[in-house]
Amino acid sequence: MKNKQWTYPPARLADVVDHYHGTAVSDPYRWLEEPDSAETQAWVAAQNALTGQTIGQLPEREQFQQRLTELWNYPRHSAPRRRGDTYFWHKNDGLQNQSVLVRQTALEDEPETVLDPNTLSEDGTTALNVTSFTEDGRFLAYNLAESGSDWQTIHLLDLATGQHLDDLVRWCKFTSAAWLRDNSGFFYARYPAPDEMPDAPPSTHQRVYFHRLGTPQEADQLVYARPDAPDLGFQPHVTDDGRYLLLHVWDGTDRRNRFYYREIGSDGDFIRLLDEMDAKYYFIHNDGPLFYFETDLDAPNGRIIAIDVEQPDPARWRELIAERPDAIAFCRMVHDQFVVAYLHHAHHRLHLFDKTGQPTAEIALPTIGSIIELSGRRQDRELFIHFFSFLYPPTILRYDMETAELTTHHQPQLAFDPDAYETQQVFYSSKDGTEIPLFLTHKKGLVLNGRNPTLLYGYGGFNNSMTPLFSPSRLVWLEQGGVYAQAALRGGGEYGEAWHQAGMLERKQTVFDDFIAAAEWLIAHDYSRPQHLAIEGRSNGGLLVAACMTQRPDLFGAVHCGVPVIDMLRYHKFTAGRYWVPEYGNAEADPAHFEFLLAYSPLHNVRPGETYPPTLITTADTDDRVVPLHAKKFAAALQAADSGHNPLLIRIETKAGHGLGKPTYKLIEEAADVYAFLWTILTREG
Repeated sequence: MKNKQWTYPPARLADVVDHYHGTAVSDPYRWLEEPDSAETQAWVAAQNALTGQTIGQLPEREQFQQRLTELWNYPRHSAPRRRGDTYFWHKNDGLQNQSVLVRQTALEDEPETVLDPNTLSEDGTTALNVTSFTEDGRFLAYNLAESGSDWQTIHLLDLATGQHLDDLVRWCKFTSAAWLRDNSGFFYARYPAPDEMPDAPPSTHQRVYFHRLGTPQEADQLVYARPDAPDLGFQPHVTDDGRYLLLHVWDGTDRRNRFYYREIGSDGDFIRLLDEMDAKYYFIHNDGPLFYFETDLDAPNGRIIAIDVEQPDPARWRELIAERPDAIAFCRMVHDQFVVAYLHHAHHRLHLFDKTGQPTAEIALPTIGSIIELSGRRQDRELFIHFFSFLYPPTILRYDMETAELTTHHQPQLAFDPDAYETQQVFYSSKDGTEIPLFLTHKKGLVLNGRNPTLLYGYGGFNNSMTPLFSPSRLVWLEQGGVYAQAALRGGGEYGEAWHQAGMLERKQTVFDDFIAAAEWLIAHDYSRPQHLAIEGRSNGGLLVAACMTQRPDLFGAVHCGVPVIDMLRYHKFTAGRYWVPEYGNAEADPAHFEFLLAYSPLHNVRPGETYPPTLITTADTDDRVVPLHAKKFAAALQAADSGHNPLLIRIETKAGHGLGKPTYKLIEEAADVYAFLWTILTREG
């Protein structure tokens, strides 16, 4: 790819102009928002042909594909969940496209297959996303999604007979089934069918229904709706004692929520216990009318409180576990104790407290790393911990709550020697002097000569914490001699809600400054040089790297921009985009929002004649979370404006969504393309 003058499939410039608060903004690639038009499809085919031909001829491509396949081929388990007298968990033998739901009566028993989604589609694109069991383990409601879509259908299985029931529930997103304790049916939330409210904005008017076992969806009973507040969403939950139906009420990605409840069997109004949208309230458990919540009300790092719903005045609320210097990541109640995962400098620590809030123990984790999943219920003696780190593969740990013994339940063996590598954490100063954590993983004995191919990864948004992660793709990078760097940027939740708010709305530029400062630190400390430094991000992280490459094209040698949010003036108009307004803002509704969104929107900050770093943009045609129009318009704008010295490519996957449920073979193929491209660029001469 050296010394080539790049030309690209032509993209028509349309005369489209929008007006925002007195300012005219052109949108010449508006036509790429129409995915089914012949013009868009021809452009996509031509772009995929160019990208496929370019990457397909790289000598490293086959090498990466082969090694990724070897490293991905290891057995993976989820944490067991106990219902009735049975454990349920998901397993993948290694290269299965989708994980299989299995069960066993005792942990040492041979697992029995319950549901294998690999049999549901020839190409592996049907994914099993959510499973909801009855209390006794008799029935299973399971959510299926096609081609990575957020839309899901709920199906039912009688686990006693193995019979799949005829029940089918459609038009669902972001919901699970909340079963009644008598197994007669479940509560769920769904959106209107297309013909119910054809003029309503997408993903609005979610409502709660009750589905009775053995009946058609048309007979489902409407339980709750808010036509006066169509943007609200609802997650129903039935308390373990079967006494209350709870509604977690949400509005987009705003961490603040409402909380309603009523007693099971009542047809009266829901009691709006928490209705101010003033903080996050996560329901943990209850003792009858005494409800336990994790909240960040008056505590940006989180605390645990008890509310007696029969005496709900805030003056009567009791604080059980006070705010600490470390932020609460999540909390469960197991064996009548609070199990609280804290974030300590962007990695997890696990503490136990009794019901009065007194600390009882800290569970020592194997290394600095991340808890993916905690499994256990209030009545259980055992707690399962799904844990990993950069060099520590996904492992299931079992903690005996009575003996305090921590054992390894399942740890996979990979064809990789972690002892040859090391991880360290450093702190660097951002533009405003704030100290930012940075994880570095590489071979032991790394020579700091500025020539190490380095991959810098970040996210920085939506209160999402960048704790240590395990990825076969990164292992290949390390084996080749590369450095992997992961920054815990503001906008995430690594240091609580204050850290999150420091990188949202009008403060979003702070996130980009943090990431740019990480790159500058790596260069200043001789890990790498701009020509050997690649940046990578997905989704909101795709926005991150796109904004940074348009602001500082001189600083990076290569870019992977995955499923990105790019058009910050129009993002809220498409599918799930409206959910992100609390995080990003709305350019149409607020002149101040328009000003700061336009200032960093990658699509609107591409400069003609600029030489941008070699870039690979990846997206998927059925992504209905971040629709592919963002990636397409960005690719067209970059290619039209660029000097032509570097490849600026887009890879548009078919029958794959935002990432969740993507089959293994597609994950491997995409990773081989991405890392072969980045490695070739960073190691080329000149």
